[in-house]
Amino acid sequence: MRVGLVDAGSNTVRLVVTDAAGGVPLPVHTAKWKLRLSEQVGADGHFGAEATEQLVRALRKAVEVARRWGAPQPLAFATAVVRNAPDRAAVLRAVAQDAGVRLCVLPGEVEAELTFLGVRRWMGWRAGPLAVFDIGGGSFEVAFGRGRMPEFAVSLPLGAGRLTNEFLGHDGPPTPDELRALRRRARHQLRDATSRIRWEHPHTVVATSRTFQQLARLCGAAPGRNGPFAERTLRRGDLRRAIDRLAALPVTERAGLPGISVPRARQSLAGAVVGHTAMKLSGVKSLSICPWALREGILLRYLEDGADWWSDTEATYGANGDGDRWDGGRDGLAVKAVSLLPLRSPQP
Repeated sequence: MRVGLVDAGSNTVRLVVTDAAGGVPLPVHTAKWKLRLSEQVGADGHFGAEATEQLVRALRKAVEVARRWGAPQPLAFATAVVRNAPDRAAVLRAVAQDAGVRLCVLPGEVEAELTFLGVRRWMGWRAGPLAVFDIGGGSFEVAFGRGRMPEFAVSLPLGAGRLTNEFLGHDGPPTPDELRALRRRARHQLRDATSRIRWEHPHTVVATSRTFQQLARLCGAAPGRNGPFAERTLRRGDLRRAIDRLAALPVTERAGLPGISVPRARQSLAGAVVGHTAMKLSGVKSLSICPWALREGILLRYLEDGADWWSDTEATYGANGDGDRWDGGRDGLAVKAVSLLPLRSPQP
């Protein structure tokens, strides 16, 4: 059986087609379309006609590619860039009508839960009590748990792209005042979540996302060509020095550093500041980098709980619900944890 998944994120629309024999989603084909939606939406978060049309075209192509690879109806979801849009309902309707895609807009806490599941499956039970940090373009997710699903999950408006636009809105090196303001925001938003992580004293702390992967590479971790099974660690002291390194350079020169890609060079500094602040406030001196995250968590839930789970998810968070059946909370982010159907018993 082949299952396709389409992820409409702040920077990229990404397709992964997997073979799901044995209950493990093994990728057979991936494709991506770099839209940089977070840079195209208006200052107030509205998509507007042009950004919506670009998203529609990318999703239409993703469905065509998935069909050629044997996954005719891929699961499709969007993250914070769509979730926070005031015109989210219009975007979802356009996607459904013009691309034939029922795009799910998951609350941030549900993203955190599913990311935790993906990490737990990859790390296994030996990880023990587990904390997970995940930074995207629009939000930062924190989760902690001892079992398959987290006991605590929160989504915060600390995405690397979001903070870059708010505090570092130019391509030159930041001023000391700009960095101080960014750190102040990160500390304020992370205070409660990191206090919980410090209190829980996790055995293992893991980070996911391309931003954390690139920062780990900048700090000396193995390159991507070494494959997903290479152990990668990010140390807090190394990340602190990386912040100074990134802050001394304009955006065009950051892309020349190890691991920092051109599309993410602009937001790399904000991501580093948030990551370092989360580690420091949580009392975490080092964390492991995990290649599995939200996409794998969704695929695992689909494989373990079946098509009915995804149908229920679509009915709640898809185009018919206009993404408005959950409490948007502050800054358009969900603040109430949501659990989607109990998980079955396969081991991670």
